Parts: sequence; C-alpha cells; structure tokens
Amino acid sequence: MKQKVFNKLLESGVVAVVRKLPKEKAMPAIEALVRGGVTGIEITVESDGAYELIKEAKQEFGERAAVGAGTVLDGHAAYQAIAADADFIFTPTLKRETIETARRYGQLVIPGTFTPTEIQTAYEWGADVVKVFPANVVGPGYIKNVAGPLSHVSIMPTGGIDETNIAAFVKAGAVACGVGGSLLKQAFIENEQWGELTALAETYVKEVEKGRMK
Repeated sequence: MKQKVFNKLLESGVVAVVRKLPKEKAMPAIEALVRGGVTGIEITVESDGAYELIKEAKQEFGERAAVGAGTVLDGHAAYQAIAADADFIFTPTLKRETIETARRYGQLVIPGTFTPTEIQTAYEWGADVVKVFPANVVGPGYIKNVAGPLSHVSIMPTGGIDETNIAAFVKAGAVACGVGGSLLKQAFIENEQWGELTALAETYVKEVEKGRMK
C-alpha cells in the first residue's frame, strides 16, 4: 500500500498543499488540480473540516491521486488523519511520535527537516520520504549537495516552490515537490476559475518532466 502511494506521489512529482480553503471551494479546487495531472493532494489538518475533506477527496479522487494530511504536529493528529483514510502524513517538523504512529498503521510518512542531521535522523526513525522545509531559503543547490552523501534518502522540498524553480529542484535530486499558494492561487479560487487552475497545474507537471530529463 505504501509503495503504491509513493509511486502515485512520484507520478506527477507535484504535491499540492490545500490549506484553509472555504469548504464549498475545496472540492472543485482539488478536482481542477487532479484534472491538471497533479497526483498528490495534501490537505492541512488545521483547516476547518479537514478530516471530513480528506475522506471525501479520497473517495472522489483516490483512483487518480494520493490524498493525505499535512501540518500534522503529533501522533494524535496523525491517528485522526489515518482514521479519515489519509494516504500519507506530512509534518512541518521532526517528531518521532508522529513517524511511529504513521508506521504503526502502515501509512506513508513525510516529516519536515532542514539540516543534514535532521534528514538522516528522520530516515533512521522510519520516514519514507523526508521533506526539506522551507526549501526556498536554501535553494536547489542545497538539495543537490545534501543528496550526495544522503543519496539513500528520498527528499521532497516544500516552501517557496513555484513554476519557475520546480524543475531546478527536481533536477537537483528532489523526488517530488510540495507546492502551496503559488499553485492554489487565491484569485483563481475566489473567482472559481477552475480552468485556469487546471492549466496552471498542467504547467507544474510539465516543469517536473523537464527537470527529470537527463
């Protein structure tokens, strides 16, 4: 099961961070992203009705995308997300309890790290993929340098990634990238411009493909 989710996240290389969207616009936004080829949907748990949204999105789009939980800060939140049928657990920080809870229930877990020591520690504690956050502070060069000695760790940078730099992060060694407001543009969502959101999602997916070219 975890391998299937991992493969789905890697398929497009784009994990869209859905944070605090109005309930009536969240599902149309996710649909637009999936239509654009995005295969990773992260719904942050501090959003209103997040667990219900995870369950609904998983039922609707689970065949086409991995739907998981983000901003998971502890084991209790991880358990709640898993109970809501989340495919994966994303955390902004490194906490062993959260990793162990996800592993106990056989779910993919991607904790947040920043330094090489944290990256290796997350791996040793059982992380399936390791998030580097905030990635824009260090840039693609940091990912490339870290990926040298830590080539055994799958790294997913998040934070400040947009359509102009996602290819560079992938080329540097990222297996996928988390993308927030630069993809889920507020104006598109407020004005229900779902076609524009789909087109932007397609741009991100194409940029990842460019970054993967040898």
